[in-house]
Amino acid sequence: MSLDQGILAAELAGLRERDLYRCPVVVGTMAGPRAVVDGRDCLMMASNGYLGLAAHPEVLAGARAAVERWGAGTGGSRLTTGNFGLHRELEEELAAFKGEEDALLFGTGYMANLGVLSALAGPEDLVVSDSLNHASIVDGCRLSRARTAVYRHNDTAHLAEILAGERAGRVFVVSDGVFSMDGDTAPLPEIVALTDRYGAGTIVDDAHATGVIGPGGAGTAARFGLTGRIDVQVGTLSKALGSQGAFVAGSRTLIDYLRNRARSFVFSTAPAPAVVGAALAALRLLREHPRWVAELAEKASYLRRGLLNLGFNVPAGETPIIPVLVGDAGQAVRLARALWDRGVFAPAIRPPSVPPGESRLRVTLMLTHSQADLDLALEAFARAGRAVGVVA
Repeated sequence: MSLDQGILAAELAGLRERDLYRCPVVVGTMAGPRAVVDGRDCLMMASNGYLGLAAHPEVLAGARAAVERWGAGTGGSRLTTGNFGLHRELEEELAAFKGEEDALLFGTGYMANLGVLSALAGPEDLVVSDSLNHASIVDGCRLSRARTAVYRHNDTAHLAEILAGERAGRVFVVSDGVFSMDGDTAPLPEIVALTDRYGAGTIVDDAHATGVIGPGGAGTAARFGLTGRIDVQVGTLSKALGSQGAFVAGSRTLIDYLRNRARSFVFSTAPAPAVVGAALAALRLLREHPRWVAELAEKASYLRRGLLNLGFNVPAGETPIIPVLVGDAGQAVRLARALWDRGVFAPAIRPPSVPPGESRLRVTLMLTHSQADLDLALEAFARAGRAVGVVA
């Protein structure tokens, strides 16, 4: 064995010393507002399952029906033997949901962003990316070999400077729709005005916006009345929709191109029937219950106001992602542990997930949280915050 284990062990020790070491907990229940984590019953305040659909009876039934009809796996890529009618059924409904001509499924959101950026951009092109975009976008830019320029977070004046001064073969502007760690929303009208002005393509990753904002949960473009104005819309099935996988929605020409050129699609086994069936059932539920989006926003507003009233540093926002800013990584870990001792699971988020000095607790809401759950969370935050000196 030529791999030096000592180097790895030393790096792990350094992570522990800087309070950056991670050890996954074991969740022993279905995803829901209450969970068993490492053998302890707790209130779950960290899930991306914003609508609580992973455990919905109709979603579970959709998964079971798909397995019975199509089997456990697909046996091949979409371009060989794995292109089932179920995949196309979901893609067509996703395209209609997003107001686009067509859609394409990917195994994960990470694979979707890698596939889009590496297929569309090349060495002669420029990708302009928000500084807080998800790691999958950052890695997609690298894989594309395009020149990448980064603009300050949500700073459209800085974006305009870059677009005015940089010329390349093709130019793309890429942004999260809702940012995963801050919970804020991209200023999409201003971004689209700039991409129109400078002839750039617009790519929006709606992983945390799908099912969360916009009419019926249709996402950032719908939220700002820009349906049909975005070149590429990326979304996931693993968050609000409670399943697994991702999709890209856009014109028929775009989707046909990605079907042939996105390597993370071409060379991957097709998504399993169970996750496709579950996502299809979840999407139909969402379209039947458009009021869910407003109800989720109301609960998020209640919790956000409560945390502010307790003295926590919580930015403004309209989404169920509520960052409780702490700063120091060690202090964030201590606050998370104090909450854990009081029956609330909300782990610390530290570098590299956030910039140095911006460690936090990423608190998230689920539609299935009750009023009693929210009040319990606020009580635990009050006691934990005082115990570790984050609030007075």
